[in-house]
Amino acid sequence: MFAALANGESRISNLSTGADVQSTRKCLEACGIQIWDEENDVIVKGGKFSDPTNPLDCGNSGTTTRLLLGLMAGQGINATFIGDDSLSSRPMNRIFDPLSQMGLISRSNDGKLPITIHKSELTGIHYTSPVASAQVKSAVLLAGLGAGGKTSVTESILSRNHTEIMLTGLGANISVNGLSTTISKSNFSLSPFKLSVPGDPSTAAFFAAAAALVPNSKIIIKRILANPTRTGFFTALEKMGAGIECINQWEDAGEIIGDLKMFHQPLRGIHFDNNDVPGLIDELPIIAILATQIQGKTEVSGAKELRVKECDRIHAICKNLKSMGAKIEELDDGFIINGPTNLKGATIETFHDHRIAMAFTIAGLIAEGDIVLDHPECASISYPEFYDALEGLKQ
Repeated sequence: MFAALANGESRISNLSTGADVQSTRKCLEACGIQIWDEENDVIVKGGKFSDPTNPLDCGNSGTTTRLLLGLMAGQGINATFIGDDSLSSRPMNRIFDPLSQMGLISRSNDGKLPITIHKSELTGIHYTSPVASAQVKSAVLLAGLGAGGKTSVTESILSRNHTEIMLTGLGANISVNGLSTTISKSNFSLSPFKLSVPGDPSTAAFFAAAAALVPNSKIIIKRILANPTRTGFFTALEKMGAGIECINQWEDAGEIIGDLKMFHQPLRGIHFDNNDVPGLIDELPIIAILATQIQGKTEVSGAKELRVKECDRIHAICKNLKSMGAKIEELDDGFIINGPTNLKGATIETFHDHRIAMAFTIAGLIAEGDIVLDHPECASISYPEFYDALEGLKQ
């Protein structure tokens, strides 16, 4: 998306092969942005956006939808957004509310897909986000690139800040003051760039958890993003007593990157609340798996956001762990797990959710009996190579 906004050709290497990234690419191409592959890199020629002739299919990707809504609104594009059944059931009003305040004219299915936006004269606002959400913040900031005056977003807890870092690096008129970020319409184009995408902490979490769970295990995770807004899971692992050691660290394109060594040692239960959740929202399914092997109680609260992810992840976690024999209590905004439990093999209902599929595959490493996923292919949403990579580690 940022390369599409830049004036010139940007080169991106180590780009994810996940379906969500491909959905983003197809949407941008449908809006007149030229994107092509060159050996192992992806080249994006930024420039002027145009109205798509067909609806933009965001597939299963909430991030694609929410960020593109802001980006396209800021660029004055007329477009309709659609997605699969799962995405079409997810609420988008948290994006619509601030964009509407900025003057965006739109039409939706009661705040859900399909959504149509119309070219509108946007005016900057000061928006205090009721939830700490990088998607909300990013959508508003991207819209602010094309809005009159200043646009600012304030949140109660710092959410992922990749958008602010990248916009700063590309020359946008943006400033960050504590929990508030302000952006103004630029009178010049953003600069093209070369970027090697670091390893994704949310994906690496499954392999880190495997090392923490399986006795005598150790792995090294290379070139992983170490941005403090993304290391919540690894901080949690450390508090739970897992073996974790940073063996190298450096900075690239404004982001901190490092190599981590993970190894098995006894774990202990802790309480995660609403202050912890924004930094590890995507990792809570694998934290639930870890909690089944911990002596004592692990509690997660303040995570109601899990109810409106690719599926209702609180329900999915509790249903599947109960089928494996775990002692888990479902809460409205989380769950309580008492361990340790010898997990049993079971048929796992993934609800077509990639993180549920990957988390319970890791659970299968320590279960007595086989784990059978009803839809293992859904892992391709974020990491098509997941099963092969895991098999490679087991050899």
